[in-house]
Amino acid sequence: MLAVSRALIIMGALTVGPARAQDLDQDKSGAKLFATTCTDCHRSPRGLAKDRFSLTLSYFLRRHYTASPASAHALTAYLQSVDASRVKPQPAARTSQPPGTSGSVPPLRPPAPVPVR
Repeated sequence: MLAVSRALIIMGALTVGPARAQDLDQDKSGAKLFATTCTDCHRSPRGLAKDRFSLTLSYFLRRHYTASPASAHALTAYLQSVDASRVKPQPAARTSQPPGTSGSVPPLRPPAPVPVR
C-alpha cells in the first residue's frame, strides 16, 4: 500500500507542469508601466532615456524593473518618446558677412603670391 501511494505521488509530480509566474505587466502601455513602477523614485519620465541606446536601456529595465522583455521594450519606447518630443531644433549658426555680399557668392580671398624670378 505504501509503495502504491508513493508511486501515485511520483506520477502526479511528474505529470504536473512547471509553475508559471503571472506577468502583472502584460498588456500595459509604457505610460502605465512608468506610473506603476517608476513614480516612487522619479517625478517625471523626462531625461531618463537621455543619451542611452534603446538596447542597453531595455536590457537594464528588463534586469531591474520589469517582468518581461515586452514590458521592458514598451517602457523603453515610452521613455525615448518623451525625450524625443521635448528636443527642440537648434537654430543655425549665423555667420557674419561683409556688407554687400550675399550668402550665395563665395567670399573674397587674397590674391595669390607673385613668383619671384
